[in-house]
Amino acid sequence: MGGKARKDDDDQNVKVAVRCRPLNEDEAAMNATEIVKVYPEQGSIVLMGKRKGDVEKKFTFDNVFGPDSKQLDLYNICARKIVDSVLEGYNGTIFAYGQTGTGKTFTMEGVRSIPEMKGIIPNSFAHIFGEISKSKGDVKFLVRVSYLEIYNEDIRDLLSKDQKKKLEVKERPDVGVYVKDLHQFSVKSAEDMDKIMTVGNKNRSVGATKMNSHSSRSHAIFSITIERYDQGLDGKGHLRMGKLHLVDLAGSERQTKTGATGDRLKEATKINLSLSTLGNVISALVDGKSSHIPYRDSKLTRLLQDSLGGNSKTVMLANINPASYNADETMATLRYANRAKNIKNKAHINEDPKDAMLREFQKEIEALKRQLAEEGGGGDVSGESEEVTDEEGNKIRIKKKRKKKRLSMNDDEIKAIKAQLEKEKKELLDAKSMETVEKEKISKELEKREKELQKTQEEKKKLSEKLTLLEGKLIVGGVDLVSSLSLSFFHFDFNIFKNL
Repeated sequence: MGGKARKDDDDQNVKVAVRCRPLNEDEAAMNATEIVKVYPEQGSIVLMGKRKGDVEKKFTFDNVFGPDSKQLDLYNICARKIVDSVLEGYNGTIFAYGQTGTGKTFTMEGVRSIPEMKGIIPNSFAHIFGEISKSKGDVKFLVRVSYLEIYNEDIRDLLSKDQKKKLEVKERPDVGVYVKDLHQFSVKSAEDMDKIMTVGNKNRSVGATKMNSHSSRSHAIFSITIERYDQGLDGKGHLRMGKLHLVDLAGSERQTKTGATGDRLKEATKINLSLSTLGNVISALVDGKSSHIPYRDSKLTRLLQDSLGGNSKTVMLANINPASYNADETMATLRYANRAKNIKNKAHINEDPKDAMLREFQKEIEALKRQLAEEGGGGDVSGESEEVTDEEGNKIRIKKKRKKKRLSMNDDEIKAIKAQLEKEKKELLDAKSMETVEKEKISKELEKREKELQKTQEEKKKLSEKLTLLEGKLIVGGVDLVSSLSLSFFHFDFNIFKNL
């Protein structure tokens, strides 16, 4: 993303946490042995051998979570600081990695209908708008979201009406890597975000395997862009923009265990290929010798280019299975995560980014306000009086044409002009002895003024509606967003997928 980097660049390694889920019903029924020990206080995971005499392997990470870990604890420890940073203008990425069936989607999304079971993504929704409501009243925010998936190495917009359209990854010097034609929607509450995510999830590719009855067959990225505009100590307005990418990766698979065939096998091949490329990128970033980082070898790594070794604060959540049956996959995940913690990113606050929309919205709002208040501009709707005398000496008072405030007229002024026009039309009808030519002339003049008034009203209405639309997209800090939900201005048509 383009924009100025501040002096307070934040060099830090990718943070890595590991979460071990409990044994599931199938594993318990098989009398599977648990071979994973979790030591949260030490931040360590110990993987025991599958057989007696096997050497234990110990790994240390930033944080580790056992089978009894709570969703909110995971959020507060691993995600809260990232989201706070995004609100200040940094980029942030949180992504879940692991073997299929290890609980990645539960970690990222959870059960959104049960508060204590909500995952990182819905908890971030509430966090973002909670912080906005606590900010100062002179701070303005614009929040936008997008939702995409990478399925069989094709990118699809999960919020598009056309679910068959394949999108392209592009790159520009001023904004960096982006997805062409990806829809973004402005939101004003956590409820807005939740509804949009529900729509996107209905379009996501899932399928059943022996390892997971509801397996994600694609990588999904839910992105939140937060722009904020506030006054600095120098008295000038400052615009900052942070992007938060919440990534639920499809799980790595072994065909012998998943029983994948046909489309499931093709999907697994593509999933494993992109995850292998992700591993190659991680290895190249940490070995210190590679002159080439293979970001372009997959769509996933291209989109995560800033998140791995670039301008982002990143957390990787590795999910593992405790059963001895999956010891090899668990070891592979832990080694993968152990390499990732050595990736060094260089995050900075994004000031005045080229792809920001808030400043453009503000400029357009001010222009519309000026337009609605401006003088003249083509409207002969009222003016000074002029008396016309018919053949019998009767005097009729007719308004002269003159320029007047058009769009700035209030409802009372418009009502008065309408009443005056009606009065003049009545007087004209009552003037029976007036010359026909003169009568037609005055009648045409009245008709012209009436049409001009109507045109003025229509223009004013259109501009007012546009102004309301743009102002409705901005969020003012310090507002109780929960109690004002009924006044929220929605910009996403939640009915477009009602038949799904």
